[in-house]
Amino acid sequence: MMFEQMAKKVLAGEELTNEEALAVLQCPDEEILLLLHAAFQVRKYYYENKVKLNMIINTKSGLCPENCGYCAQSIVSKAPIEKYSMMKKDEIVAGAMRAAELNAGTYCIVASGRGPVNRELDIVVDAVKEIKNKHEDMTICACLGILKPEQATRLKEAGVDRYNHNINTSETHHTNITTSHTYEDRVNTVGLVKDSGISPCSGVIIGMKETFTDVIDMARSLKVLDADSIPVNFLHAIDGTPLEGTDLLNPRYCLKVLCLFRFINPTKEIRISGGREVNLRSLQPLGLYPANSIFIGDYLTTEGQEGLADKLMLEDMGFEVDLEPLNQGVGK
Repeated sequence: MMFEQMAKKVLAGEELTNEEALAVLQCPDEEILLLLHAAFQVRKYYYENKVKLNMIINTKSGLCPENCGYCAQSIVSKAPIEKYSMMKKDEIVAGAMRAAELNAGTYCIVASGRGPVNRELDIVVDAVKEIKNKHEDMTICACLGILKPEQATRLKEAGVDRYNHNINTSETHHTNITTSHTYEDRVNTVGLVKDSGISPCSGVIIGMKETFTDVIDMARSLKVLDADSIPVNFLHAIDGTPLEGTDLLNPRYCLKVLCLFRFINPTKEIRISGGREVNLRSLQPLGLYPANSIFIGDYLTTEGQEGLADKLMLEDMGFEVDLEPLNQGVGK
């Protein structure tokens, strides 16, 4: 009954108290179905039974000067990943064709590094223009690091619909994860793309030794930033990174986190992102009760679930693929 009241409160436009938010994260396992039912009432109101599909392409791998503790591409990582400089335009355009074939409404162009140099930005701009000519309704999301104002303007003019720059963790926990850039650097980039007219996308990584309070702060910070799309990643600790061996998550807690993000950001696209397969495991389908979006295919340096399995999961759950661009609520 407590969780049902929370759903009614959220749908009435009220915010959860910190005590209520904590109760979500500390939900007894035997009550998790009640929590999921309540979160689904909010998700259903704004998104019905629609699921947004996103596909990612890693256009530049490794070679990053940042020291983020979770990332296999960072300068401090010893993980044996493939490293390459910026892809050619035609390769990026070909990736969009694969995304279209998989019914992915959002194509995410990602590149490692602190931020793009002009040559890299030129390639992305040219690729986006060609993609938009071929796939007019496809939502293009770019994730290229910290931007300058003129770079954001160029991306907007090229046809980029959305820009991702995750806050990753809470402001207080940030320096435990990276020191090569500040939390404010990330927040400022989200604000910059929003000011340029691009839809802001920003999310988190759960499982990096943060506290319950940190998780609540993350969800509230994204509400303040007014991120239209919120990727919720669950740490897939990679050997050779500073967070190697970190294994603090279980599927039930991951579901509770997704419910919290739905309650605190009720109208937004909540996307189950990296680490979905290894952390939610057999409970992956239940994540779609609070969330309304998933990545399909592989991630940046790790493999995702086989495409047919995702297709069958959606069909078995009775969900429909949402192909509407920049989905910010169905009919609400």
